Amino acid sequence: MVSPMYSDQFVGTPAEAVTAAIEDARSRYVAANPLSQAADEDAARHLPGGNTRSVLHFDPFPLTMVGGDGAELTDFDGHRYVDFVGEYSAALFGHSNAVIKKALHAVLDDGVTMGAPTRYERELAALLCARFPSMDQVRFCNSGTEANLMALSTARVTTGRNTLLAFNDGYHGGVIKFLGGRCALNVPFDFVLADYNDIEGTSNLIDQVSTDLAGVIVEPILGAGGNIQGNRQFLQMLREKTREVGALLIYDEVKTARLGPSGVQGMIGVEPDITTLGKFIGGGLPTGAFGGPADVMQQFNPKRKGALAHAGTFNNNVFSMAAGCAAMREIYTPERAAEFLDWSEAFRLSLNDMFASKDVPMYANGLGSMIAIHFSREPTKRPGDITPGCRSLRPLLHLELLLEGFLICSRGDLFLSLPMNDEQLSRARITLAKFADRYKPLIEQALAA
Repeated sequence: MVSPMYSDQFVGTPAEAVTAAIEDARSRYVAANPLSQAADEDAARHLPGGNTRSVLHFDPFPLTMVGGDGAELTDFDGHRYVDFVGEYSAALFGHSNAVIKKALHAVLDDGVTMGAPTRYERELAALLCARFPSMDQVRFCNSGTEANLMALSTARVTTGRNTLLAFNDGYHGGVIKFLGGRCALNVPFDFVLADYNDIEGTSNLIDQVSTDLAGVIVEPILGAGGNIQGNRQFLQMLREKTREVGALLIYDEVKTARLGPSGVQGMIGVEPDITTLGKFIGGGLPTGAFGGPADVMQQFNPKRKGALAHAGTFNNNVFSMAAGCAAMREIYTPERAAEFLDWSEAFRLSLNDMFASKDVPMYANGLGSMIAIHFSREPTKRPGDITPGCRSLRPLLHLELLLEGFLICSRGDLFLSLPMNDEQLSRARITLAKFADRYKPLIEQALAA
């Protein structure tokens, strides 16, 4: 599966040269993966485009995976990959954690659909509230998307207002996304949009909306928009301005809660009114949660007259709740989370040292185990800093790493997981160095165009 490392001659315009390099990589990818290609074509009979999750599609076709162990996956054609997709951060625990498997086996033995509260949800709620100081109480749902929908709806009910502020290139779920603008499938809430990390512009917009503003939803690290760290002063401004106008501040920590013992809010000491969680808190199974201070969350107390009804057949499903308890209690303790952040951040910084030593315009954006490779010499601080040249090179990086046995997201994201080891990270760094050596002239041409 190793792609040939030879000295290419990049001819034509920069755009033509990039296209030619991508087509060359695609031809090698197709030749290496005939069974995945056939599976994709067959699936198109019953699934639109052979797919039921848009983010997993890429040209010419996605791989079909048949097995996973630790931090690695095996595809239909028998190729093995180090899994840096990591289910877009949900697969923090890898694919075969013994502790989580034991918890799931116990659930299978005891009964799977109880139709009643169970001990698991109560234990997981206590673990999460102890972990995140901004959360006195929490409620579970089925996904990060649901958690964000509930948080936004809670802000509207709590304030009696309708307008919500989000950020360009933000992603809060399949029906709350602003990648490249508003999505046609978005829920019909009244959103106004600001630019991420734009302190002055966002502050002015909050002043304009003022008493109509119900809430602001923000990722402390803008995930799908490029794993861009939120500026501390920017997040502090959001805290101050929302309090000033009587709106709620919502942190979408569906991804970032894995960073350190208590997410980004714990690192910076700026707490929101509502926190949303998902991805990893179910030990790799589907779940979501939203929580905050008791005075906000008590609106959902069914023992109170006029309480808000929060439905969801599988909100407290025993698989996710039991796996989450095992994951948060026994595996991803606050101490382990701190160690993992230090280890993964050292890897990210080592990539940037390597890129700098080669004087190649590549940069590992993000923090810790959430990384995005950008074609730039400097950290990306706003989505607007990502150039068309940078975007044009992403498919090339993606395909070349696949051909070398490294599964990464098609947009250039890499998510580290707990079962990864130093040897796997070393191989990834060497492969990225080979990519940088091979394509440096092409990268420079594309960015200069």
